[in-house]
Amino acid sequence: MIWLAAGVRTPFAKVDGPLGRFDAIGLSVPVARHMIGLIADARPDFAVWGAVVPSLTWSNIAREILLDAGTPPDIPAFSTVMACSTSMMGAIEAAGMIDGTSRNLALVGGVDSLTRIQVGLGEPLSVWVRKFQQARSLGEKVSHLTDLKPGDIRLSIPGIVNRTTGKSMGEHTEITAREWNVSRAEQDRIALESHRRAVAGWDSGFFDDLVIPIGEARRDTIPRRDTSLEQLSRLPPAFDRRSGQGTLTAGNSSPLTDGAASVWVASEAGLARLPANVYRARLIDWEIASIDFRKEGLLMAPAFAIPRLLARHRLTYADIDLWEIHEAFSAQVLAHIEALESPEFLRSKAGVEPAFGSFPRDRVNPHGGSVALGHPFGATGARILSQSVKELSTRPPGSRAIVSICADGGQGSIVLLEA
Repeated sequence: MIWLAAGVRTPFAKVDGPLGRFDAIGLSVPVARHMIGLIADARPDFAVWGAVVPSLTWSNIAREILLDAGTPPDIPAFSTVMACSTSMMGAIEAAGMIDGTSRNLALVGGVDSLTRIQVGLGEPLSVWVRKFQQARSLGEKVSHLTDLKPGDIRLSIPGIVNRTTGKSMGEHTEITAREWNVSRAEQDRIALESHRRAVAGWDSGFFDDLVIPIGEARRDTIPRRDTSLEQLSRLPPAFDRRSGQGTLTAGNSSPLTDGAASVWVASEAGLARLPANVYRARLIDWEIASIDFRKEGLLMAPAFAIPRLLARHRLTYADIDLWEIHEAFSAQVLAHIEALESPEFLRSKAGVEPAFGSFPRDRVNPHGGSVALGHPFGATGARILSQSVKELSTRPPGSRAIVSICADGGQGSIVLLEA
């Protein structure tokens, strides 16, 4: 039996905000130290950590984090990446590695600092610089100068776009919103509900033991207490500014965010090494979907994965007490729900019989989603899993949760949890 136990995270903040002075490792180390401090011998059996935004200063960020956190150097650590599903995939990988003997407890997490994106040299310029440094004499260096062409002098700035299409996530989701007839009003309503629920979660103390301070940041800075449908409706389109049909705005899209998050993956023996009051839930099953996003929509893979997972366990929508669906965009969440309620989609696309009933929209993201809480790409999986585990642990035994994340490249990951 594999368990997930809730971890902690930093507050989430927009780029250039209160977390802007921390790089990905700097954001992660306090989280890792806190988690490891909960174990009597300060020794998880291994660690998995991931970041989506690349850096030239490290390759295996998981190892660097553990070393900087002061953990024993003989704890194995490896990095993983799958766009927005990164730290959920880390949890799935860790679950497969738990063997009940030597590997019982894994520290899993993810991070991204969108403030600290590193600008590099274009590949031709990088090659030229390397060869220039290899020149042994002044004459060779001078000669090599003539090899540099004006067109080679370019910077490489990572963009939040799909490599195959060159379109941003928002541009792709505008296409999906039109295909599924998702209106601007519906998107703004989902966004408003996300903010209200996130604010209520902070007011009630729900997030108090899920978030640790870092620097001057004590709580999430993105949830808006003062927003309204009227304010959201006045925001201009963010990704389609020319056609007059753009519906995605800064208000109904997740913002560029800094933050780190963590979660435990454990066997029964590993769970016993954690504090007795740690929130926990059983990992029942998982599903990963990969689709042709040139035809189906860049972020639509979870709509394929969810019905397949439910069909495998002979469950209906009503059998799931909690739905945590990552909100990259309000439009993407609404498109997922439209697909899950479409018999034609379920039969012809997902390949299952449409026998799941009506979708319980009132059970989705009870303490807010990524539109309000923020979305540091690598951290979202651990954030949403820890949040789901805490939510589920307060419900009756046997309660179930589906946790879903869409990812760039037409992929998505889903887990089924049980209290």
